[in-house]
Amino acid sequence: MRKINLCPSMMCANYGNLDREVELLEKAGSDILHLDVMDGNYVPYFGMGMQDIQHICRITSLKTEVHLMIENPMRYIGLFADCGVDIIYIHPESEYHAITTLQKIEEMGLEAGIVINPGTSVGYIQELLNVVDRVMVMGVNPGQAGQLYLPYAENKIEQLLKLKDAYRFSIGMDGACNLERICRLGKKGVENFVLGTAALFYGDMNYMEHMERIKKALEETG
Repeated sequence: MRKINLCPSMMCANYGNLDREVELLEKAGSDILHLDVMDGNYVPYFGMGMQDIQHICRITSLKTEVHLMIENPMRYIGLFADCGVDIIYIHPESEYHAITTLQKIEEMGLEAGIVINPGTSVGYIQELLNVVDRVMVMGVNPGQAGQLYLPYAENKIEQLLKLKDAYRFSIGMDGACNLERICRLGKKGVENFVLGTAALFYGDMNYMEHMERIKKALEETG
């Protein structure tokens, strides 16, 4: 079975005890910790702070990925690299020369990724596929947890699946990733799923039980 990475969104975690949250998510079998950064400009919200990101990167044994929902991310790539993140995602629309930013990420020894918004076409970003390791498709508009799923986002996944072998990138999904979508899209070839309130951070917040349910369902669907 192809490896599927389950990536808890730390924006949904309990900030009252981050150390405990990271420990529980590690024990539950998480693959990558997903860190959302927002500046109030690119999206009308604010996300995780630099100190929280530094702390999580310092205490976790897992890979970390930062999703920059900010204007002009080039200015801050070095800061996030210094935090110890492994993967940096940017939105192509947020930078005039997005390809330069992506090249800088790779020059620093990190994995470079782009995020495709619901209103952005695959054609708009296709040339960037030459210099990225990962592509994340948003199933909701970026910036806020718990939004309704936009099913037409899956059209982009179908297009990307046809391109991934030629360009050699992995495909991820962020936003309203529930159990059914994870299993269905994972079977098609999506490899990375950001887990939020639809699959992990809900109800009794029993991360071990919720993660086991996802992994069992993935095994059953093949």
